[in-house]
Amino acid sequence: MLNHSHVLPAGGAPIQIPAHRAPRKIISWNLLRRTGATVEALAALVEQERPDLLLMQEATAEIIGLQDRVGGHYAWAPLPRRIHGLAMWSPTPFVRAPLVIPLPSGALIDRVCQVLDCGSFGVANVHLSHGQVLNRRQLRRIEQHLPARAAVLGDYNLVGPALLPGFRDVGPRVPTHAMVDLVPLRLDRCLVRGLVCRSRAVLPRGASDHRPIVVHLEPAALPQRRERAERLLRDRVDLRGMAAAIARRHRAGARAERAPADPRG
Repeated sequence: MLNHSHVLPAGGAPIQIPAHRAPRKIISWNLLRRTGATVEALAALVEQERPDLLLMQEATAEIIGLQDRVGGHYAWAPLPRRIHGLAMWSPTPFVRAPLVIPLPSGALIDRVCQVLDCGSFGVANVHLSHGQVLNRRQLRRIEQHLPARAAVLGDYNLVGPALLPGFRDVGPRVPTHAMVDLVPLRLDRCLVRGLVCRSRAVLPRGASDHRPIVVHLEPAALPQRRERAERLLRDRVDLRGMAAAIARRHRAGARAERAPADPRG
């Protein structure tokens, strides 16, 4: 069952950021609920980086105040029975409200995913479970709700490859999280299908235990071989349609010749 996020209208003094047909510069950040990144830190990030789309994990109700600081449009999807969840902020209106997709549940936490239609491609905001089998199952569930061109960003809680067929890992290849400030892990990732990543980076983590990741994404052009194959397929369908029409005309003519003459003629 798909649910719509809590989407809030614009408010405050808007940051002047050029509008795009689809988000290009995307930032994803696990805020660390309660003790991590604050509204002030997020406002500073927006003012400095000017993202087309900001994805947040572990966002609490207080993060709604980001709109009062920078304007824009905000959607929040709290996890069931939790004080935190996923959130999206955009300087321009969403094409439509992000969808909230329930994911296969773990033993303790029921997870959801936000999926945003950006026009030319889709973006999924994720905070996956820690179980290394379960979080890959969750990725496969998310993939079922994505268009041909799509990006999946957020806190994967993954160790090793994502094993999501058709997707490439294009995010920064450096650690983004330190477990108890000891073990560096690359938990925050960006997987894409049908997109090109022009650049990628990580930013200072501030009060959070995760570093934000930044990617610049563009729709990929169809490979010439694929484009040629699709054109040949369309031509083949057209030829089949023409052949079927000719065959129907021949059958109709043959029936007319075999029909008995009108005795009154």
